Amino acid sequence: PVQYADYAVWQRRVFGGSGSDGVLAGQLDHWAGVLAGLPEELVLPVDRRRGVVASQRGGRVGFRLSEEVHRGLVELAAECGVSVFMVLHAAVVVLLARLGAGTDVPVGTTIAGRGDDVLDEVVGFFVNTLVLRADVSGDPSFRELLARVREVDLAAYAHQDVPFDRLVELVNPARSLARHPLVQVMLSVQDAPEPGHRWPGLHVELEPVTLDEVKFDLTFTFTQQHENGRVPVGIHGEIEYAADLFERGTVERWVGYLVRVLVGVVADPDRPVGRVEVVGRDEWERLVVEWNETGVAYPRDRCVHELFAARVAVAPEATAVVFGGVELSYRELD
Repeated sequence: PVQYADYAVWQRRVFGGSGSDGVLAGQLDHWAGVLAGLPEELVLPVDRRRGVVASQRGGRVGFRLSEEVHRGLVELAAECGVSVFMVLHAAVVVLLARLGAGTDVPVGTTIAGRGDDVLDEVVGFFVNTLVLRADVSGDPSFRELLARVREVDLAAYAHQDVPFDRLVELVNPARSLARHPLVQVMLSVQDAPEPGHRWPGLHVELEPVTLDEVKFDLTFTFTQQHENGRVPVGIHGEIEYAADLFERGTVERWVGYLVRVLVGVVADPDRPVGRVEVVGRDEWERLVVEWNETGVAYPRDRCVHELFAARVAVAPEATAVVFGGVELSYRELD
């Protein structure tokens, strides 16, 4: 029977040397093209500046998507010829882009690495990390973005054998102890049923273990739940965040944004992603109306030049005009 050592020998033979093996050369050529010009860091609105060395302290914010939303995601995936993973990937990309990450949005994901049926029952570590680089330029509809994401994800799956550390060597980004190379945001979608163990006289339960350490700025995890193995009954979600960069309240607010995005794209997948509702009505009112209230009551019996003269008299040395490297005080401008 195939053992883990067989897989390790194969991987070392194919990817360990500098030879021109067909698998190695083809997959490295693919990734060299896909990752050319990759942003070194995904820009997000952080609460604190990135330090010199990441402490890896983190936190988690959980949430739940209703049965109705889950069913809508499944139906949208079937309608567009994509997987639920791809729908969730595209939704996370929309969220990141709307938060200010730009139109070139790389997201990492782990893949089981058991591409051959003979590996299904082999005990060993096969997991690898893939870089999924989505393009949001041109303000596409969510349906159009899904088509782009589908192409990107399928190409990544077809070239999944290159170990992640080889990708880092290939791209050779600027190294930093403050951030993960190539990707700073991870996505994980779980849909496998929980393993059931039955032994005579022994009751066994799965006990999740959570750590306080994080490796990435943000990690989005979705766990699909089904009834009778097929009927969608909801999704448990979680955003893991780096405490060096984000406050818990910020991530809690982003959870609301993400849920709003998912509800919106299910309801209208043909709406441009730039018009998908992200901010809630209360926050919109605060940002656009309350914080933008700049009206000032000026005296009606004085002209503009008289108001300016009064300002000159009160603060003649205060800066009045700035242009390039030139500054004029109120006295100079007067």
